Order: sequence, then structure tokens, then C-alpha cells
Amino acid sequence: MSNASSAAAAGPKGREKAAWKAERERRRRVARDERAERARAARSGFANVANPRRSALLTLVCAVFAVYCLFPFFYLLVNATKTQADFTSTFGLGFGKTFALWDNVVTVFTYDGGIFGRWFLNTVLYVVAGAGGATLLAIMGGYGLAKFRFPGRRAVFVVVIGAISVPGIALAVPQFLLFAKLNLTNTPWAMVIPSLVSTFGLYLMWIFSDQAVPTELLEAARVDGAGEFRTFFQVSLPLLAPGIVTTALFAIVATWNNYFLPLIMLKDSDWYPLTIGLNQWKDQASTAGGQAIQNLVITGSLVTIVPLVIAFLCLQRYWQSGLSAGAVKE
Repeated sequence: MSNASSAAAAGPKGREKAAWKAERERRRRVARDERAERARAARSGFANVANPRRSALLTLVCAVFAVYCLFPFFYLLVNATKTQADFTSTFGLGFGKTFALWDNVVTVFTYDGGIFGRWFLNTVLYVVAGAGGATLLAIMGGYGLAKFRFPGRRAVFVVVIGAISVPGIALAVPQFLLFAKLNLTNTPWAMVIPSLVSTFGLYLMWIFSDQAVPTELLEAARVDGAGEFRTFFQVSLPLLAPGIVTTALFAIVATWNNYFLPLIMLKDSDWYPLTIGLNQWKDQASTAGGQAIQNLVITGSLVTIVPLVIAFLCLQRYWQSGLSAGAVKE
């Protein structure tokens, strides 16, 4: 009698047992084939990304790195729930006696006449005008350098690469002297205009445009009678969407977290971004008659990073595809 006939004669339990044995045998066979494939890949010197080698050490390293990255956020989240008294009297990684997260959030937005809301709006203004303008200029400049040939193109490439190697902090003092001559310090223009220049964004869009937009597609559009503007907006721009989002994210994060430039450019607290405003609150306790408000600083810092977290979560798929696009040339 065959196995199927035996399982049928044994009833539902027999069929279930036979199916379980068949599934176990199939898993063993798949695991054996995967081991053999990995061995062949190791001998040939190439790794198969569809069948990666599982490494406990690599998993442990990634877990440690994940804890290292998430630890500051955990610290903010825990300490934002404490009152000022609990913040100074309890363990830093433990919750306090009172859960005061909502009270701290309300106090952050109402403390000192609601100045935190003004700082938040200032930061949004600098991001929209500065990072948005930097992204737009990077798109147009990168696309033009990638798809048009003109004298001096190689010189521009050298200048862009050289500008990337210069840290932004090294240009802060010359920028301050220039804006002081133009009487633009202590104004929003002192934050917006320097933020419009993103050499890394320009280089990124240059490389991405060169790989993501086929020249044959542009030539076909021109043959059909489309002008350069129509070709750019209707043909090229949709293909550049991942690169645009990637460039925008880098520009947004750089402008949102900018600290040294507003520190030397702005003196009026009404124009402070969040970074300078929270630092002013932190130093308040060291001034004569100042009140310690570390719980508000921690809560304000937590509120500050929430928009960035939301932006990354919403645009993650575009960001990942933007980083990988253009890495392989077909």
C-alpha cells in the first residue's frame, strides 16, 4: 500500500502527519541547496545577495549599532515625562514619580510668552525658503550639467568637488563679514541666502540626472517637437523624483539642525531657530537669577526632532531608491 493510501486509511491525523513530514523534508532540502549554493559562491569569490550567509556576529554588530542610534531618542522620551524636580533627583534612564509629558509640552509652548512657537516657525521658514531653494537650484544645476555640453563644464566639476571638501563651518566667518557689510545680519536673509547653496546636493543631482534620465528619451521628446522646458517638466522631472526627495532630505536636515551659522548671524531672539533657542534655555540656569528648566529643554528637543522623524518615515521609500539609483550602469 502506498504512503498516500496509508495516510488516507489512517484518517485526518494520518494525513496531517504525512503533510508535516513532507514539509520538514522540503525545508531540509531547501536548506541543503542553500548551503551548497553559498559554498559555490564562496569558491568563486562572489556573494549571492538573494541567498546571504547568516552571521551571528554581523547581527550582533547591527544590534549594537541600532541601540547606539536609538539611545538618545530613548533618553529624550524618558526624561520628557519628568518634572524639573524628578529630572534632578531620579535616575536618568528611569521614569520619575510623576508622568508630566503633556504638561511639559504645554509649558514648552507657553513659557516666556510662547517664544518656542516663534522659534519653531522661524525654523520652518528657514527650511522652506533655504532648503527648498537649495533643492530647486540643485535640481536645475545638476540636470543642466548632466545633460548639456558647454565650455568650462569640466572646470565646474572641479569647483563643485572642491567645494564639497570644504566644511561649512570654515565659511561661516567670511559669510558673517560679507553679510555685515551688506547690513543683512540679524535678519532672516542671513539664514536663507547661505542655505541656498548645497554643493553636495548639486553633485548628487548631477550624478543622478546623468544615470536616471536616458539621453535617447530626451532626443525622442525633442524630435516630437517638445521644447526644453516641456521636456524637463514632463519627461525628466518624474524620473528625477527619487533623487529630488533624497536631496531635499539632506538639505532639510542640514538647515533644521544648523547651529553655528545662526549663532554668529542672529542676535535678536525673535529670529532664533530652535537650535539656538533651546541652547539659550539650557544656559538660562547659569545666569544670575536664572531658573533651571532642563525638563523643558529635553521636551523641546523631543518636539524638535518629531518633524524630522515624520519626514523620514513618510519619504523612506523614495530616500532608499534615491540612494541606490545610478549605482549600477546598464
